[in-house]
Amino acid sequence: MPKKKFAKESATIMTEMVLPNDTNTLNNLMGGKLMHWLDVVAAIAAQKHSNRIVVTASADSISFKEPIALGNVVTLKSQVTRAFNSSMEVFIEVIAEDIPANKKIMTHRAFFTFVAVDQNGKPIEVPEVVPETPEEKEHYEGALRRRQLRLVLSQRMKPEDAVELKSIFNLPGTN
Repeated sequence: MPKKKFAKESATIMTEMVLPNDTNTLNNLMGGKLMHWLDVVAAIAAQKHSNRIVVTASADSISFKEPIALGNVVTLKSQVTRAFNSSMEVFIEVIAEDIPANKKIMTHRAFFTFVAVDQNGKPIEVPEVVPETPEEKEHYEGALRRRQLRLVLSQRMKPEDAVELKSIFNLPGTN
């Protein structure tokens, strides 16, 4: 397995149409249905990067900016932003399109984390991510802060050990 892979190699695009069974009483896409689609498209990107079976470790920073209406075509774009040993952070962006009105809008963004596992379900090492574009580099740089925040919030890391978080808040002990 290669030790490094370009971020773009994991790029995944998934397209869905919002049907009546996918909507709430306001005829908008249900949040749970969207989260299912986010999980699927992100898992595919993580599998492409790792060439392994992956499991969802966390779903965070899901921003519900705009509702998605019945009949809209939804395009979900995902890509691995950074890898840490066996885990990978995946960024997902959602675009809703009202085709008859010729209108597209970015409706949601999210970060999910996946862990690559072997056939016995044990975590396994994944290739490093090589970012190339300015956006890929920005996501790559921010991934360590987001990871530390996830670990602090889940009480798997002590706040005082989150060096990257301290540095953005100019907290004592971060020179």
